[in-house]
Order: sequence, then structure tokens, then C-alpha cells
Amino acid sequence: MRVGQHIIYPLVLLSFFGLSFSYGQIVDLKSEHPYAKVFVETDNFGASYLDTLEQNYNKVKTDSIRFSMLNDLAYYWHTRNLNKAMAFTKDGLDSTVRTDSLWHGRFQITQGAILLRSEKLDSAQIVLEAAKTKVHPSDLAFLNTQLGYVYERRGQLDKAADYALKSLDLGEEYNDTKAMAMAYSDLSNLFWKQGKYRSGVEYGLKSLELFETWGITDLDYDFTLYVTGNNYLALENYHEARRYYEQAIIIGERYGFYNNLSDVYISLVELYTYLGEFDKADEAGKNAVKYAELLENNFMIMRSWLAVGKLQNIQENYSEAIKSLNTSITVATKDFGDAYYLSDAYQELANAYANKQDYKNAYSAFSEYDSLKSEVFTAEADHRISQLRTEFDVAKKENTINLQEIQIKKQESRQQLITVITFLLLLLLLLAYKAISNNTKKNKLLENKNAEKEFLLKEIHHRVKNNLETVSSLLSLQASLIEDPEIMEAMEQSQQRVHSMGMIHQKLYLGEKLATIEMKDYFNNLSDYIVHSFGKGEQIDVNIIMDEIELEVDVAIPIGLIVNELVTNSLKYAFPDNGKGNIVLSLVKNNDMLVLVVRDDGVGILNENLKKGTGFGTHLVNLLVKQLDGKMVLLTDHGRSVQIEFQHIKAA
Repeated sequence: MRVGQHIIYPLVLLSFFGLSFSYGQIVDLKSEHPYAKVFVETDNFGASYLDTLEQNYNKVKTDSIRFSMLNDLAYYWHTRNLNKAMAFTKDGLDSTVRTDSLWHGRFQITQGAILLRSEKLDSAQIVLEAAKTKVHPSDLAFLNTQLGYVYERRGQLDKAADYALKSLDLGEEYNDTKAMAMAYSDLSNLFWKQGKYRSGVEYGLKSLELFETWGITDLDYDFTLYVTGNNYLALENYHEARRYYEQAIIIGERYGFYNNLSDVYISLVELYTYLGEFDKADEAGKNAVKYAELLENNFMIMRSWLAVGKLQNIQENYSEAIKSLNTSITVATKDFGDAYYLSDAYQELANAYANKQDYKNAYSAFSEYDSLKSEVFTAEADHRISQLRTEFDVAKKENTINLQEIQIKKQESRQQLITVITFLLLLLLLLAYKAISNNTKKNKLLENKNAEKEFLLKEIHHRVKNNLETVSSLLSLQASLIEDPEIMEAMEQSQQRVHSMGMIHQKLYLGEKLATIEMKDYFNNLSDYIVHSFGKGEQIDVNIIMDEIELEVDVAIPIGLIVNELVTNSLKYAFPDNGKGNIVLSLVKNNDMLVLVVRDDGVGILNENLKKGTGFGTHLVNLLVKQLDGKMVLLTDHGRSVQIEFQHIKAA
């Protein structure tokens, strides 16, 4: 459905034609119902409604009505000034902390909404989680919406989508049209960020239809007009995009929604730039900065200067673009949290420096862009967003994943690499199968000869170890003939994996026990081999912090392969420029579980969860964890720590 077919409220139409009208009364202290709740019972008022609430909320004697007015005052002030909004919120929290748990929880939701827009994402999440047990179930849809914004700002779009889904389910459960409309609006925004613009338009129009059924023109309706316009703009439908933006500006100016106004003017910079109307684009950029500074919101200020910098790049005014983009990045402090827009800023800055032939700064900026982009556009996030079309049963199903252009260009070389690795793995499986078959036959022949059985079992492990060494040598020989560095690296990694399995069989035929491996000593030998194979024996210390523990070979081999992959990743990425550091390995028993931890104190360059990766090593780790029926947790604060828990299988 097109916007032209939607209901345009009479007040909005009057605004279009410049006609005057009178606003309704939202506070009547003499009435039995003294407060017509803003944006719920009425939207018939102008920009001064916050002044009306501020002047009258303390005059109302009924606590629930007074708290409702104060909460609305606090929440809608965040569209104009975050500091003033927080002051009213604290007044509400102090008034309800001991007397009214329900309203205290609702004020906490408002507090969380303000905190997340003040770049205090962790604090916002804590407050919102604390409010869950206090508020009515019908309040949870709005609470989940705010939690979704927290994850969206962090760049975790898959989790943001999950919270939008929760809000939609709650809206349907309580027949809450506003909650359902907000959920579809959030999904439209997430589709836009993922580059799925047609889906974004579809969900945006569905949201607008629900808002108009609800019958109130509010902050979220205004935001949905803006988001739908963004999707049309990305589809190069400039006429439709402009119509949505113009409607959003009318509502924003009527109610004083500075945050939405700044958002819309940021998008208008891009729209007018595409149309070649650079004077209008420049004016839109100034308006975006103006409203962001009125709001005192670094998130909006940062994005406004980013829009200005993009315009200056297109106009080939690279010196001014560098100034604007550096201003944008400077505003984005360490706690900024939104990798999506910050990556955009670094990409534009890299382009500006490159066009100024300042290649050193261009490379530095592009490196930041590449790192931040990988946090947002993860395989898991893309997969989760793609699933939504099926889950909601709307229009056509999206079953294909859009690949980036660079991935398409590399597809042929990756296919060749996969073919080589598959062949080597099949060869390894064939050798292993032959060794196991020989082992089975000899065990049957020597069933009643225990002494000779022990000797032959050791001989089998010796042969397996020798076979694996042969495979390792073949891989090494093949690697020496390969010039492609990516394929050579893959061959060397395969050689290390083979060696890690060979070490297990070596310990079996050299040790006293034939079925179990003592893991501490094995980890010592394996880590020494990996570190020295990278030539980092002087820079990296590996500490094995664990007691002696024995595991069956079927469990020891996948654990050895996992440790090989994780230690290799730490050596490759965690200590750049020959940096020094430490790697800690531990395997401990916790009740009936075994807990494997591989931790380094490096730069933490591997920000993404291993489950989201696409490399063979990452895929191998995930398969091995599944083989062990385990679960994996990745932490990247002050280095990287991987923890894997799996059931303890006792040695016989």
C-alpha cells in the first residue's frame, strides 16, 4: 500500500495548507478525569504540551494520574533535551521507590530509554532488566522495544530483531495495536540497516497502516515515516522518499520532536545530494546539526556531522570533509556503542584522505572501518534478519542471502581451496579407517593374549602416528610448491591439525595406558609445537593452569584440534607486530562437566563470535564443539577468552 492511500489526519492536512486550528485541552483539574493522556487518548495539542504538563502535574492529588503525567513529561522531554528528561525521571523514581513498585518500574523504562540515547548502553540494559519484574505484562512490549534499541546501537542486529519479535508477540497477545506497529517499525529499520530495502518498505507500510488504525500521530509514527523514507531512498525512489520525509518534518515540528527532525534532515542531505540540489543539501545539514545540538545528544550530533562530511566528499571539498568527519568521530566517544554509523564515518574519512593523496591516514581510517563493519554485518545477524520473513508469513519469503561483491570475486579461489582441503581430509579419513580396520582385526586375533595384545595396540598407535606424520610431510611438500599465500596458509594449518592428532597417538604408544591421554602434558607438548612453528617462542608464554586429568582418546582428539585452532588464532591475530603476551590453557572438571578455557591478553582483534565466522578453522571448531555436545562462550574484553563446556565422559 502506498502512502498516498493512507489516512492523512486532518491536523496534518491543515498544516500542509497553512490553515490555523485550535488545540484541545489536555489538563482540566476540575474534571473527574483531569488528564487526557498525551499520544494515547489525544494528539490534539501543539508544541507547548510539555509546558502544560510541567505546570500542572504537581497539582493533581491522585498518585497514579500524577505519576502518569510526570512519566509522560520525562519521556517526551527526551525528544528535546536529554538532561531535562533525566531530571524529571529522577523525580519520578524518587517519588515511587518506596510507595509504588509498578510506577517505579515504568519510570525505570523511561530512564532506560534516556540512558541508551545518552550512549550509556550498559546502564540502560541494567535498568531495563531490573524493571521487568515490577511492571505489568502489558508494559513489557514497550520495555522489549527499548532493549532492542540497546542491541541495535551495539550493532547486534540479530538480537535487536529477536526483541522486536517479542514485542510483536506481546502486542498480539494483548491486542495492543501500538505495540505491533512499533515492532514492525523496528523491523523496517533493521531491514534497512541490513540492506534489505524492499522488505524494509513492506514492513514500514505495515507499521504505518497499524498506526493509522490506532488513530494517534505520535513520536513513533513520525519515526516510521522517516524509516520508510530511508528504505525508499535506498531503492532510489526519490519522489516517495521526499514525501515521507516532508510528512515526518510536519509532525516533528508540530510536537517538537528534535531527535526525529535531526534524523530526517540527515536523510534529506543524502536525498538532495542524489538529486544534485546541493544548496538544499547544505541547508538540510545545518538543520540536522541544529536540532542535534538542541537535543544535546552526541549520537545525533555525530550522525549530523557525518552527513555533512559525506556531502562535502561528493562536492570534492575534501579538506572540509576531513574536518567534518573528524568532528563526527571525536563526538563518538569510547561509549558511543553504534558500530554501524561509526564504521560509515571511518569509510567516508578514508575516501577523503585518499582523494587528498594522504594514503597513510586513508589506510588507518579504512582499517577502523573494516574492523567496525565486521561487528555489524555478521553472518549470524544476516541469517536472523533473513529468517524474519518466514517467521511472520508476510508477502514473499526471503530464502537467499545477499553476498557482498568482494565475496563473489573470491568465490572461485575459495572453491579451489575447499576442494584441496576436502581431498586432504578424505585422504586422512582413508588412512585413519585403514589403521582402525587393522586394529580391529588384530584385536580379534589376540583376544586371549593380553601381553601380546598390549604390544600390538602400541604398535598400531605407532603406525597411525607414522601415517599422520606421512600426511604432514606430504602437506609440507605440497605447500613448498604453492605460491598462493592463502592456499599455502591453509596447507600449513592442515599440517598442524594432523600433527596435533599424531601427538595423541604418540603418547598412547609411549605411555603406560592404551586408551586414555593425560591432557596437561599433552597441552604442554602441543602448545610448545604450535608456538615454535610460528617462531614466537621468545614473545609468547603459554601457561597450562590445570591438574592432571585423563580423557579417552575419542574425546582427547577433538579437544586437541579445538586447542590447536584457538591457540593458532591467538598467535596469528592477538599479538600483532611481534608483540609479547600470554596464552592460558586450562581444562577442569566441574561436577559432571568439563570446562575448557583458552585465553590470551592480546589486542582482542577477533571481536566476532566464532559461531559467526565463515573460515574453515572456525567451522571446524563449531563442528567439534557440536560433536562433544558442548556450548561455547566468547569474550573479547582485554584480549580474548573462549570457554567451552561439555559432558565429562569418564575413562573406562
